[in-house]
Amino acid sequence: MAQLRQEVDPGEVGLDVKALDRLDQHFAHYVDEGRMPGFLVAVARGGRVAHLTAHGHRDLAAGLPVEADTLWRIYSMTKPVTAMAALILVEEGRLSLDDPVARHLPAFADARVYESGSGAGMVTRPAAQPMLIRHLMTHTAGLTFAFYHSHPVDALYREADLESSVVPGSTLAETVDVYASLPLQFEPGTQWNYSVASNVLGRVIEVVSGQPLDVFFAERVFGPLGMTDAGLSVTDEQAGRLSELYGEKDDGGIEPIPGLPLRGRPRFLSGSGGMAASAHDLHRFMELLRRRGELDGIRLLAPGTVDLMTRNHLPGGVDLRAFGSRPAHDEPNNDGVGFGLSVSVVIDPARTLAPTSPGTFGWSGAASTTFWVDPVRDLTVQFYTQVRPRTLKLNPDLRRLVHEAVVE
Repeated sequence: MAQLRQEVDPGEVGLDVKALDRLDQHFAHYVDEGRMPGFLVAVARGGRVAHLTAHGHRDLAAGLPVEADTLWRIYSMTKPVTAMAALILVEEGRLSLDDPVARHLPAFADARVYESGSGAGMVTRPAAQPMLIRHLMTHTAGLTFAFYHSHPVDALYREADLESSVVPGSTLAETVDVYASLPLQFEPGTQWNYSVASNVLGRVIEVVSGQPLDVFFAERVFGPLGMTDAGLSVTDEQAGRLSELYGEKDDGGIEPIPGLPLRGRPRFLSGSGGMAASAHDLHRFMELLRRRGELDGIRLLAPGTVDLMTRNHLPGGVDLRAFGSRPAHDEPNNDGVGFGLSVSVVIDPARTLAPTSPGTFGWSGAASTTFWVDPVRDLTVQFYTQVRPRTLKLNPDLRRLVHEAVVE
């Protein structure tokens, strides 16, 4: 077990201590109000951690505090890890971004696309072009989530027991075959729709590498990077450090809810949202990206591959709001933000909801966790709590408060 520690005084790297105190106080107020159990925030500049605060509890009932080595369910922050794993195979020549998905997963060979209607009266047609690996990484594959409730294909996902993106009791391979049996919402590459695509990518990694996804992650990503606590499950030794998961109540408070089942190796290995990790682990991951593929003498990706991963891939340089396919994506958070290979990318800072730099990239998770890398300011930021939100929106305030702390 390794633990994140503050390495440098904030002032030495151009960060204002008073502004960082305001950041801490802002989120501590959420804890005092009972809207969050606790949190951890870390800010690093030039690779050195300059601010690290752990506040509140990881388990309210047990009275256990948030500590630097607390483990967090990072949910969708797993997706960039899955993309990195796939890019390792691309660099080895075993996979190409332009490979048809059906080359590796034949169940997708006869994909059909939604045309009209719903339920038994739905009309579909054969896809005019193949779904490619790059479509999986950019969420432009035509796949969806059951929980959107905004399109007839979403309803088919629910009818197929995919409410939580996995057929209960099934493996990754079995669930991906179910995805393949359902129509696409649109022609691959023509719209952006956040979806189960990273699970499909995880299955591609398994087929191409010949290894289960958790083994490939451990051997090719976590081990080399020294991400000592990261994984798709937690051991008995780690379990006491895992934060409990909470959900928002109608009155604005929180209550414990069932979380991602991590104790014991899961039957379903999720490349979309299956990871638990510590702040130290994510710091290592962000550092590899900040340093364009190399960390402590170990190179996992070429600089050009990281550059490819972290630039906007939406056609014509448009943002998520313009290219998003569903009403769920038509929101202010998506103004000025494009999408790379499983990370968001700021393309127009003047239009973003909170101050930021061009080229800033990162992603967030369903339990209100987030990370980003700001190449202009040489800054990395990570934030953790464990609340499935209804109304709680932390990211804009976090970005504004970090922005205010950068004075040089």
